[in-house]
Amino acid sequence: MSEDFYDVLGVSRDADESDIKSAYRKKAAEYHPDVSDDPDAEEKFKQVKKAKEVLSDDEKRRAYDQMGHDRFEQAEKRGGFDGNGAGAGDGNPFGGGGGMGGMGDIFEQFFGGGGGRNPNRPRQGSNLRTGLEIDLEEAFEGAKKQVSVRRPEHCEACDGEGHPKGADVQTCPECQGQGQVTQVQQTPFGRVQQSRTCGRCNGEGELYEETCADCGGDGVVHRQAKLNVDIPAGIADGQTLQMEGEGAPGENGGPNGDLLIEIRVREHPDFEREGADLFYRKPISFPQAVFGDEIEITTLDGSVEMDVPDGTQSGETFRLREKGMPHLRRRGNGDLYVKVQVVTPESLNDEQKEALEAFAEAGGENVNVGKGFFERIKNSF
Repeated sequence: MSEDFYDVLGVSRDADESDIKSAYRKKAAEYHPDVSDDPDAEEKFKQVKKAKEVLSDDEKRRAYDQMGHDRFEQAEKRGGFDGNGAGAGDGNPFGGGGGMGGMGDIFEQFFGGGGGRNPNRPRQGSNLRTGLEIDLEEAFEGAKKQVSVRRPEHCEACDGEGHPKGADVQTCPECQGQGQVTQVQQTPFGRVQQSRTCGRCNGEGELYEETCADCGGDGVVHRQAKLNVDIPAGIADGQTLQMEGEGAPGENGGPNGDLLIEIRVREHPDFEREGADLFYRKPISFPQAVFGDEIEITTLDGSVEMDVPDGTQSGETFRLREKGMPHLRRRGNGDLYVKVQVVTPESLNDEQKEALEAFAEAGGENVNVGKGFFERIKNSF
């Protein structure tokens, strides 16, 4: 059996608390000396308990990941480790790296800190994440959408207890029903007693002979949930909505986690977005650019009229105030910037050609309105 604690429990290095708890229960049931036929069951059972004890404690797990198995074991034998992953004997007789971290560890042992935290304290459930894609129009107006997310929920069959109702129960012989075991440790100040969570009963003080068939003893089952989501007007691509209490269930009466929904806004064929401002290209004719005109502009809130002054140049940009996206956290909208593009006609009839030739001559130009003329007009823009 591997010495690495993750291998002992058969979990990945990014396993969460629920995964570790579930793996521990299965391994503990497999190697318990009272039921296992494995000649090394007792030793393996101790390894499983030790792995669960370390990986369930945030500080110890962080140190274990930083130091590796061998250095971690050595540090514990020397009196523990500090929160930065340094051995308690590395550098000074009180632990830590010469600061007060090691001294703090010793005082925590006196006053019940470290591994002596109450295992039955209420704990908030984990946050869950999902994504949702919407159109720019939905981001402009706001929308009601539905998301589907697979999430853990309290097992209804056992009411989240992990065992059938009425299952035979016995007091844990390891901790005598206390949920904690006391260890004696030698420190520079003498022998110190330290309480730790009982690894056999996982701090519950009781052992059940049966596990729930629906949840396998985890107390939770995974189901696909469909939730209605209110999309606020003005939301931008990449922003995250938070649905409180829709994440994983809490433990020991703790609150549920939250569901975090990352919004993706699809690209629009006509509009480009920058913050609350929108950008739009509008083609206009050569006469409209020369003489000016009132043209219709499409916005996300309907059509509006815009004045094009005479002598407008191709590429000129006009600003329509408050015609952009709504501001998410304050009143009002951004602006719409309209960039006009003068379109050169591909072909003209004889009357139009004569008129353009007369126009050119009136301006002092001697041109032949024929092949290549329209290409030069295009290039001029």
